[in-house]
Order: sequence, then C-alpha cells, then structure tokens
Amino acid sequence: LLSHFSSIGFWGLVNNAGISTFGETGWLPMETYEKFADVNILGSIRTTLAFLPLLRKYKGRIVFMSSIIAYFTLGNGIYSMTKAAIEKFCDALRLEMKKFGVQVCIIQPGNYARSTKIQPPLSAEEIWSELSEEEKAAYNKEYVQERANFFNSILSEGSTNGNEVVDAMVDALTSPAPKARYMVAKLKEKVLVFVCALFPTVVMDSVLSYALSK
Repeated sequence: LLSHFSSIGFWGLVNNAGISTFGETGWLPMETYEKFADVNILGSIRTTLAFLPLLRKYKGRIVFMSSIIAYFTLGNGIYSMTKAAIEKFCDALRLEMKKFGVQVCIIQPGNYARSTKIQPPLSAEEIWSELSEEEKAAYNKEYVQERANFFNSILSEGSTNGNEVVDAMVDALTSPAPKARYMVAKLKEKVLVFVCALFPTVVMDSVLSYALSK
C-alpha cells in the first residue's frame, strides 16, 4: 500500500472524529458545549490546517464527516450545531481549494447509531441528576422521561450497515470525479432534509414539533 501511494505523496485526509450527546439546550453545561466545539469543529480544523500544505502539493482530497442532522435537530442540538459549522467550513474550503486542484467532500450519513455506537442510550435518571436546580424547576421528571424514551427509540432504529458510509468515503477518496456531498440516508431522512432546505422554516418547525410530540 505504501509503495503504491509513494508516487503521489500525501493524497487523502479524512476528518472523522466526533462525539454526540442528547439534551435540550439548557440541560447541558457550558463545559459540554466547549468540549463538543473542540472535538467536532476545531478538531477537524486542526488536522486540516496541519496537512493543507501537503494536500496542496499533491492535489489530494479532504473528506469531512458531517450528518443530515446539520439540517435539523431532534433533541441533540449540540451535535447538530457542530455539524452545521463543519458544513460551512467545508463550503468555504472547497471553493478556496479549487485553484490548487484539491477536492473537498462531505459525507452526510443518516442514522447509523447502531453501527457507530457514537451515542449510548441515556436514562431519565441520569439526565435528571445532571440538571441544574433552575432546569429542574422548569421541567419535570415525566418530561425528561418522555424525551429520553423518544431519543433512545431513534437510536434503536439506527442502521447497522455502516459499510454504506465507508463506501461513500472510499468513493470520495478514489473517484476521478468525487461528489461535493454524499448523503447516505434512508428515504424518510432525505425527505426531512428536502423539506428543511426548500420549505419555509415554519413548515419544518411544524414537522419536527409533530415528531417530538409523538
């Protein structure tokens, strides 16, 4: 493998690191937001800046792991926030790298929680015990239990076919004409993205509010 790539130098960088958690905005302390920004956003930026000179030199590829959750959120806004930021970073980088022959690709998986184990199930008791007194006063255990059940049910529906995402990453690295974005998701997930991208915000809010109330 090394001898095969020695002639083309440093060819590809895949930014795959990421962490996830569940919780409404006020449930998470500032330290958690800082940790997520450091790993999910700044981690990818650090590696990109470190290898950019080599990637420009050898006209290589940069692949970023985003998510369809960059378009909407269902209880994990902190993760959605970081993926939306990566999307915008990539949009700028992709345009800037064209003149160097470097191609930038984004992978947008749907729900592959059962493949990646990125997010373990959370119990209502665990969530409640971490809430501040202000948040406990604003919510109640029954609501937290409902949200935990909802989110854990989403996790349980995740695809186990993680090879589908890997195949997209390989194509992004090896195709003569890679796509700017690879959306690897179920039809209903793609429909949600379509609605979010093309319909007024009030429509998407209604759809997500309905989903959250089920």
